[in-house]
Amino acid sequence: MTAGPAAVASALPPMASASDSKRRLRVLTELPGPKSRALRAREAEHLAPGTQAIWEYAGIAVESGAGSELTDVDGNRFLDLVAGISVAALGYTHPRYLAEFSAQLAKIHVGSFTTEARLKALELLADMLPPELDKVQLFSGGSEAVESALRLARAYTGKFEVLSFWGGFHGKTSGALAQMGSDFKRGLGPMAPGAHLTPYADCARCPFKLQHPSCGLLCVEFARDKLKHETTGKLAAVLVEPMQGTAGNIVPPPDFLRAIQELARDNEALLIADEMITGFARTGRKFGSEHSGIRPDIMTLGKGMGGGYPVTAVATRADIARAEPWSKPSFSSSSYGGNPLAAAAVASSLGIIRDEGLIERAARVGARMKAGLSALAGRHASVANVRGEGLFLGFDLVRAGTTEPWSAGECRKLFDATLRRGVVTMAYAPRVRINPPLIFSEAEADESLAVLDESLSEVEGAQHAVAKSA
Repeated sequence: MTAGPAAVASALPPMASASDSKRRLRVLTELPGPKSRALRAREAEHLAPGTQAIWEYAGIAVESGAGSELTDVDGNRFLDLVAGISVAALGYTHPRYLAEFSAQLAKIHVGSFTTEARLKALELLADMLPPELDKVQLFSGGSEAVESALRLARAYTGKFEVLSFWGGFHGKTSGALAQMGSDFKRGLGPMAPGAHLTPYADCARCPFKLQHPSCGLLCVEFARDKLKHETTGKLAAVLVEPMQGTAGNIVPPPDFLRAIQELARDNEALLIADEMITGFARTGRKFGSEHSGIRPDIMTLGKGMGGGYPVTAVATRADIARAEPWSKPSFSSSSYGGNPLAAAAVASSLGIIRDEGLIERAARVGARMKAGLSALAGRHASVANVRGEGLFLGFDLVRAGTTEPWSAGECRKLFDATLRRGVVTMAYAPRVRINPPLIFSEAEADESLAVLDESLSEVEGAQHAVAKSA
């Protein structure tokens, strides 16, 4: 029997007050501060619109980072619950990473020739990957790797259609964009042909209004019917995130992914697991796929793999990697993929994850933080659907007593409230994602929970005052 929020709360140490957090984190100015405003005003003369939402909403200009903290140009310090959308797995200015990265930069940083750095990176990857995924190709961006994985699946199977999922995010280039399961792509058509989308097992928001497990995985049966009635029978791949990041750090039940693997096999299609966010210790295991026991034919990898350097990968079996034309010289290569500096970043990052026990740390600190979020849900009626594994966590912001999500304006108030207290969050949307650096400590987890607690009280109090006056 699962412990309720009250029991969870009693098992945790008392939360530090947010005023203590604010003093320690030293939010010294109004936000954004004068230096941040001035720097951003100058930048705005040249920078095109369309940058990340968090940049737009925070308004700060960052000077430096250390550990799990960011410092802006006005001297304000913030705990980082975003980590560059899981990219800064090692936090900032990790001494070993800096030393190994700098040593490679001093030797050679460009080119596709074999180097000791690339060999080391590939050997460390081999130690972490499932043993059957023994061939790797390196790239520079997530979309690039996903596009390559799709080309590989088509080359191997001789088919062209792809099944992906509502809520899925795989990149913004044309092929990956067609597999995106959200309204983000509105106004960007036409989409590449052969893309088919079906509901993901987002059980808290089930489109069929059912409950798991009594639903009998209707979403998978629906996908089977969709393939039967909508495709041409030329399914090359099923592309799935083992846990959906952009959709809100959604964790499906393990039997869903196992059933999706079976669906792929039944259609003689390859299973591609997009582990860009969920890979390399983020979920408290090496890869998100491990939580359900699925065995993908292809994995796409990135984000935390390079510790902040832009490097991604496609990992697959040797028999798949030999498929032509993908395997021909230059057919799957990238100008920046696997260059010496990228390879050094991968080798350093994976070595640190291994040697510092960051998989186990993510599981331990993540469990503590998830318990703290559950305790918050017991105190705040606006917090619902606490979820996640490791340091891949999330919760929903809802109107008290309903499933109706907060408005964009209400979310922005929470985002601003946490920022003023020295914590950078993704609370600007009603499905809040929490993914701090893997080096996050228990003390930092407790501190960020205390800030969320006080910030929620502030915004909920304002909502109550408005409702009462109305």
